[in-house]
Amino acid sequence: MSVLFETSLGDIVIDLETEACPKTCQNFLKLCKVYYYNLNAFFNVSKDFLAQVGDPTATGTGGESIWSLIASQKGEKAPRYFTPEFVPRLKHKQRGTVSMAVAPAVGEEHKGGCGSQFFITLGDNIDYLDGKHAAFGHVVEGLETLDKLNDVFVDSDGRPFKDVRIRHVEILEDPFDDPAGLVVPDSPPTRPPDNSTRIAEDEDPLETLPEEEAEAIRRKKAAQASALTLEMVGDLPFANVRPPENVLFVCKLNPVTRDEDLELIFSRFGPIMSCQVIRDKKTGDSLQYAFIEFDKREDAEQAYFKMQNVLVDDRRIWVDL
Repeated sequence: MSVLFETSLGDIVIDLETEACPKTCQNFLKLCKVYYYNLNAFFNVSKDFLAQVGDPTATGTGGESIWSLIASQKGEKAPRYFTPEFVPRLKHKQRGTVSMAVAPAVGEEHKGGCGSQFFITLGDNIDYLDGKHAAFGHVVEGLETLDKLNDVFVDSDGRPFKDVRIRHVEILEDPFDDPAGLVVPDSPPTRPPDNSTRIAEDEDPLETLPEEEAEAIRRKKAAQASALTLEMVGDLPFANVRPPENVLFVCKLNPVTRDEDLELIFSRFGPIMSCQVIRDKKTGDSLQYAFIEFDKREDAEQAYFKMQNVLVDDRRIWVDL
C-alpha cells in the first residue's frame, strides 16, 4: 500500500505497513484523502536526522487525527490523538523510515499520542527513536529528494529558510473503509494553511534584482557556506574570521602549488614573514587556499592590487584581503 507525495524538491513514494499498523495507516491514508497534508510545510529539518511535517500550522504544536477532525467538523468533541502502534520489528534503522510523531501527555486532561504529524528519517541507525515514535512505513522511491531535503538551509529552530512543501498527495492504494462522517472536499486547497513569511517554495528571491547585484549575493552566500564548512572541519576558528591587514588570502590555487612557490611569486612585493598553503589535516592534500604574511600592510596591499586575477605559471591566482 503506497502513497505518492509530490514535494517542492521532488517526489517521494512511501510504502505503508498496513497489516502491522492498521490504525496508524488508516489515519494517515484518510488524512491524505481529505487533502489534509496538501501544501503543508516541512517545519523541522535536522541534517542526517529527520524531516518533520504534517502540522497545518507549521509550528510543531498543531494537527489532529482523522477521527478528531471529523468530530470537529460536526461540532462534536473527540480525543485529538490516538494510541501509537509500536511494532518491535519496525525500527528507525534505515534512512527513509516514516514514523508518526508521538506527542507527550500533559497532565490528566491532555493524553499523548499520534495525531497528524509524521517525520522521515534522513540518516541510518537512529535507534534511540525506537519505542518513542511509531514507525509505520518507509520511502521506496525518492531518496534523491531526501538528499535535497537533508541539505536545505535552516534557521536555529530547524525551519527551512525557503519553504519546502507537499504540493500534492496521490493515494496509490487504500485498503481501509472510510470512517463514518468522512467528507472529502471537492478540490485540494490552493493556499498554504499556515501564515508563513518565509521565501515561498516557488519563489526565487534573486530574480527581481539586477544581474550584477544578484550575482554578488550568490557569491557572498557561496563564500559564507565555504567559510562555515572550514569552521566545521576546524580549519577556521569561526566562520566570520578575517586575517590581519598585513596578511594576504590567496584562493583557488592549483592543488600542486607549494609554500615556496607562493613565496617566490609574492616576495617581490616585500619581505614575507610566513607563507602557508592550508592542507587537509588527515590526507595532507592542499585545500587550494593559502595565507601570506607580509612584514608591512602596504606590501600586502600592493600585492593585492598587482596580482588580482592574473595568470602565474599557467594558473589564475585570485586574491582577497
